[in-house]
Amino acid sequence: MGRGRVQLKRIENKVSRQVTFSKRRSGLLKKAHEISVLCDADVALIVFSTNGKLFEYSTDSSMERILEKYDRYSYVERQLGAPDTESQPNWSLEHPKLSARVEVLQRNIRHYVGEDLDPLNLRELQHVEQQIDTALRRIRTRKNQLMHESISELQKKQKTLQEQTNILAKKVKENEKTLTEHFQREQESLGQNSPTFMLPQPPRPPQLPSLTIGGPFQVRGAEEDGAQIQPTSSTLMLPWMLHQVNQ
Repeated sequence: MGRGRVQLKRIENKVSRQVTFSKRRSGLLKKAHEISVLCDADVALIVFSTNGKLFEYSTDSSMERILEKYDRYSYVERQLGAPDTESQPNWSLEHPKLSARVEVLQRNIRHYVGEDLDPLNLRELQHVEQQIDTALRRIRTRKNQLMHESISELQKKQKTLQEQTNILAKKVKENEKTLTEHFQREQESLGQNSPTFMLPQPPRPPQLPSLTIGGPFQVRGAEEDGAQIQPTSSTLMLPWMLHQVNQ
């Protein structure tokens, strides 16, 4: 006899329910992968366990792109379904979608900063790594572009300043040359117009009279020895000495 058909109802045994969930989840993810590869279809699968743990599968790990595509398609379908009436948005239906999308974005942000990585498998981690590498390449490209633009701008400013410096240096040299020539012309003009003159000779100083005091004289104590002091030569007398002599 063949295997009987399983009755679809909630499994009361917690352990059996968890084992069945694990087996069925693996089979469901496998089937989603097979249809994605065989039929070249975009597949997105989201499963939450009773504990609130998320399990997901998406073609080429592009869950966000598929969800955005689904949102656009659903919006177009709603617009085409009522083309002549102004349909008001049903916020009771939009709120869960927006909340789920916000949660997905927040989870991706945590993954990008290296948080909450334990639930991810190897393929999901590789996908996060690829996205981070792509973002880093874009950031480096933009940074290098800004650096090159900044360097080019600085080089242009340097060239402009160098040209201005050369112009100022040329003007300074021209001004110095003009001032030198003007000074030389003034010196030549003053040299031609000034008369020649002789400096006066300074007066000769008056000659002072001299007085000769001479004659042999003897010194006490020298008579016994017979020594005689010779007279001295003429001596120059100062004016005050002449005045005393004349008196």
